[in-house]
Amino acid sequence: MGDMFRSEEMALCQMFIQPEAAYTSVSELGETGCVQFRDLNSNVNAFQRKFVTEVRRCDELERKIRYIEAEIKKDGIVLQDILDDIPRAPNPREIIDLEAHLEKTENEILELAQNEVNLKSNYLELTELRKVLENTQGFFSDQEVLNLDSSNRGPNADVDVGPQNRGRLGFVAGVINRERVFAFERMLWRISRGNVFLKRSDLDDPLKDPSTGHPIYKTVFVAFFQGEQLKNRIKKVCTGFHASMYPCPSSHTEREEMVKGVRTRLEDLKLVLSQTEDHRSRVLATVSKNLPSWSIMVKKMKAIYHTLNLFNMDVTKKCLIGECWVPTKDLPVVQKALSDGSAAVGSTIPSFLNVIDTNEQPPTFNRTNKFTRGFQNLIDAYGVASYREANPALYTCITFPFLFAVMFGDLGHGIILALFGGWMVMYEKSLQRKKAGEIWNIFFGGRYIILLMGLFSCYTGFIYNDIFSKSMNVFGSTWKVRYNTSTVLENHVLQMSPNHSTYGVYPLGLDPIWQLAGNKIIFLNTYKMKLSIIVGVAHMIFGVCMSVVNFVHFKRYASIFLEFLPQILFLILLFGYMVFMMFFKWIKYNPKTAFQPDTPGCAPSVLIMFINMMLFKSSPPLEGCDEYMFPAQPVVQQLFVYVGLLCIPWMLLGKPLYIKFTRKNQVHVKHNGDLTGNMELAEGETPIPTSLDEADHSGGGHGGHDDEPMSEIYIHQAIHTIEYVLSTISHTASYLRLWALSLAHAQLSEVLWNMVLAMGLKSADYTGAIALYFIFGAWCLFTLAILVMMEGLSAFLHTLRLHWVEFMSKFYEGLGYAFQPFSFKAILDGEEEE
Repeated sequence: MGDMFRSEEMALCQMFIQPEAAYTSVSELGETGCVQFRDLNSNVNAFQRKFVTEVRRCDELERKIRYIEAEIKKDGIVLQDILDDIPRAPNPREIIDLEAHLEKTENEILELAQNEVNLKSNYLELTELRKVLENTQGFFSDQEVLNLDSSNRGPNADVDVGPQNRGRLGFVAGVINRERVFAFERMLWRISRGNVFLKRSDLDDPLKDPSTGHPIYKTVFVAFFQGEQLKNRIKKVCTGFHASMYPCPSSHTEREEMVKGVRTRLEDLKLVLSQTEDHRSRVLATVSKNLPSWSIMVKKMKAIYHTLNLFNMDVTKKCLIGECWVPTKDLPVVQKALSDGSAAVGSTIPSFLNVIDTNEQPPTFNRTNKFTRGFQNLIDAYGVASYREANPALYTCITFPFLFAVMFGDLGHGIILALFGGWMVMYEKSLQRKKAGEIWNIFFGGRYIILLMGLFSCYTGFIYNDIFSKSMNVFGSTWKVRYNTSTVLENHVLQMSPNHSTYGVYPLGLDPIWQLAGNKIIFLNTYKMKLSIIVGVAHMIFGVCMSVVNFVHFKRYASIFLEFLPQILFLILLFGYMVFMMFFKWIKYNPKTAFQPDTPGCAPSVLIMFINMMLFKSSPPLEGCDEYMFPAQPVVQQLFVYVGLLCIPWMLLGKPLYIKFTRKNQVHVKHNGDLTGNMELAEGETPIPTSLDEADHSGGGHGGHDDEPMSEIYIHQAIHTIEYVLSTISHTASYLRLWALSLAHAQLSEVLWNMVLAMGLKSADYTGAIALYFIFGAWCLFTLAILVMMEGLSAFLHTLRLHWVEFMSKFYEGLGYAFQPFSFKAILDGEEEE
């Protein structure tokens, strides 16, 4: 948790690596994942960088892997995910073997695929021929056979049109796609002027396309004609409509013999196809075992070469120079990675790392674990913290589920949330492998948030004494009824006076007797409204106090007196005083006292008292009551208002006047020697200053105003002051959403119980038990869908707003940019999500 108090210290480093050790060194850095490289070749085209050839080489390997993976998935083979033993990036020698292996595998699969397509094409043609021969049996009658030329055995046979053969018919048989039959028939009718006799029969079973495997519905046809000229026209029409023409003997006996021969060839071809598919399956099954490892190795190799393209080559071309941001704690890890990379290739010249000074704002890096990562993501969604400023995520781990629970306070619904979050936490290793879409990833990423929200909701539900809109009588009730049974049952407007009916204080939470009270809503209304104001003011005071942590760290001690002090005084003397008066009112007024001004009937409204305080007005008290809670209250209130009003010009003018009187005219001289020692700056590069203090004063939004004109400083401070004064009022009112949503949640739960579940509970006979079975299912559905999911999401969003606007605006700037290290794990996880 200590790492989350503020972002880690970052160092800008230069690394000098020998070219032969560059690949292995960057590979080691990718495994550690603690270095963010800067692009030193931003003015160089991507196609002109040093390692562009290697990147293209990796692209080609990825293309081959994608092709092989597609073929594997086409056959229904499941690729196993690598979870434990993730391979490292291949060394240069392994790259050559990997390329050869992928090349061989791709060629083999391509050859097998082409052979399979050819075999399936032959199989399709033979199948179509068999269908033609089988379906044309009924097309030839005995009379037609006598008129057919026995020499006409197919579409290529010539029809004798001499005087002795006139009247004899020729024919063309074939297969055509079913959707083209009607257009095909119309075209034959037009070209022959009705002198073609066409018979057709639809095939019941679809055929398979050899290339795609999609089903094809076809129709067998036989076109009878007379004359050689008409025959050529029909052939052209068949070619135009992509109809397949097959030889078909006119003799029944010859057709039977031909069908037998075709069937024999089909059986042989089917056996060859089966053997080919078996061989393809064996090849793909063998490759599928290594393909995930190859894919990871190629992705790592490509990432390494992309990173090496960010390096700059030394003038002598004997050294690669890179710049990177490194967390100060990880500097030994980076140095070890560089030494391991050099040792892996046996380099005699070691790589080394230099820390250089800069005034550039470093990236923000908050080291998280699986518990804190979800809370940190909530903060980063608003804005990444400025470098080294206080991180709200540390406190959000507790305040976020607590404020959620104040709105969602129900023991029953809290248990449901806690069980769901606990299930995801207990089985997180197995659920982490589950790929169920973006919504599931959001829920799973916030599993610890959901678990804490459920546990805190159980606590507040116990305090509210609310479980599915009902109360628990754990400690008994401190209210006692003095009346007899008939009085209670007959008198519907009976009231219980606290000075006679209460005996002590309920040990914890809310007394269960309030569940039966007629003024339950009125009591809970005031109780939860005051509770929300108290929690809200405490939350805002804590946010203002957190600004001191930033001022001390960035050594802006004057801001403590000029900004923090007037802000905290304004908040405490006005709204903190209002919270104090709530507690004082609860303590002072007692129904059992004999002193009239201290009875509950004389208790003034805190809200009216606060309005009168701000307007310097007074309200006449009731007879026998005091206007104020204690004698010195009017003097104290006037003093607090005057000091609060004095804080406004204090905030408005204090900081600008301080800047005006302390500003010094300094001439900043920029020179190149501070960047790299003896290296010259390239054109357009930004010089890096000589001390990290300058970074604190110029970057991250916490810097000074040395170059800013005084007019802009006055305007900026005026906006900041007006915003704080107005937001103090609006933010305090904004915390009333805690009261509103808590009351709405309780009322929805009560309405659901009374209008749904109570219908089955009211019936006394057996039909009520049967109806209750179905009514309980409907009640569970509405409870989960409306009260847990919809109300839970609503409370979550309101809690998020209270943190982003009401709490974080008091001290959090969020003007930084995230630390994005070169990490193989992050690259692989990102591609899996895509």
